[in-house]
Amino acid sequence: MTRNATSSEIIAAISAVIGDAPRPIALHEPLFVGNENAYVKSCIDTGWVSSVGAFVNRFESDLAAFCGARRALVMVNGTCALHAALMLSGVQAGDEVLIPALTFVATANAVVHAGAVPHFVDVEESSLGVDPVALRAHLQSIARQQSGQTLNRLTGRPIRALMPVHVFGHPCQLGELAAIAREWGLQLIEDATEALGATLDGRPVGDGRHTAVFSFNGNKIITTGGGGAVTTNDEEGYQRLKHLTTAAKQPHAWAFLHDQVGYNYRMPNLNAALGCAQLEQAPRFLAAKRALAAAYARAFAGLGGLRILPSPPGTESNYWLVTLLAESADQAWLDATLQALHDAGLHCRPVWQPLHLLPMYRQHPRSPLTRAESLAQRIISLPSGVRLGLPLLPA
Repeated sequence: MTRNATSSEIIAAISAVIGDAPRPIALHEPLFVGNENAYVKSCIDTGWVSSVGAFVNRFESDLAAFCGARRALVMVNGTCALHAALMLSGVQAGDEVLIPALTFVATANAVVHAGAVPHFVDVEESSLGVDPVALRAHLQSIARQQSGQTLNRLTGRPIRALMPVHVFGHPCQLGELAAIAREWGLQLIEDATEALGATLDGRPVGDGRHTAVFSFNGNKIITTGGGGAVTTNDEEGYQRLKHLTTAAKQPHAWAFLHDQVGYNYRMPNLNAALGCAQLEQAPRFLAAKRALAAAYARAFAGLGGLRILPSPPGTESNYWLVTLLAESADQAWLDATLQALHDAGLHCRPVWQPLHLLPMYRQHPRSPLTRAESLAQRIISLPSGVRLGLPLLPA
């Protein structure tokens, strides 16, 4: 087994990339160098600051065009957008939804918000996303098809959907996973909350081939402060979801007519204005992120037992968070290394605790999760802000 590099060696490799950037250095932070002030000021000057306004429509149109989708629907945050996508896909109370154990907790929380049950499955090392081979074997082991639906033989509940995640902006094996979903009659929803600008087989993630969800939290590549979106090519579904997420209010000049229980999920114009300005800079931001990842890969090349996770074959990651992966490690090594990095003013982070280990999800259905548990002790996310990558771009 190769010896892992020491904390001092890791700090030196990071410092070789980021140079004399002032410490402490955040894991990720927003960058406002475009029309953000002008667009937000326009909202304030005109009074259009809430969920109706020109920037909401513009951001939706610009985002759909950027992703290559027919429609985008922007919302107050990524968790609400995930919930909305689950409703659009027909997920109902008591259904099970297959999700990776290694993802941010919002993926599972949104399933619960929809009244459904998270069912945790294992991930692969090349993308950190759902492992298609393991998923197929798991379904063959525990599922059966009856009366046009897939049932979990162990719980008796319908398995309604599969929601893979493009972790840290690395596209998962979506083609293989879509084939499994078709085989078992499952709805497929892309949790692309971290993957804006990533590509798969030359096509943008979230291009409408499946319902997809994005996040524009303050720590994402572009931000609206707080925000999320659903992209889709389903015009009827888009109209239905827009109605549902606008409190199910029927159009009328003055009357308040609502035809079902709806949700107040629409993004305010202020946030959309910020998003429009940020999206204008997305190509440059993405180039900076990729340049930063390439510089980290060079700095860590040959460093004992560690490597920077590259884009999976056939994809181009957005490298939202640059992932340092140890060949072999344990929790003691991870904790000691993170402590040393923080002491050096480098705010690196581990990956999330696998969701099946959280107290509210310990009793939920799951496949064997050995790789998710192993990766949780072997991943460190490096400082990945756009600002760090800009000096690495050609003049």
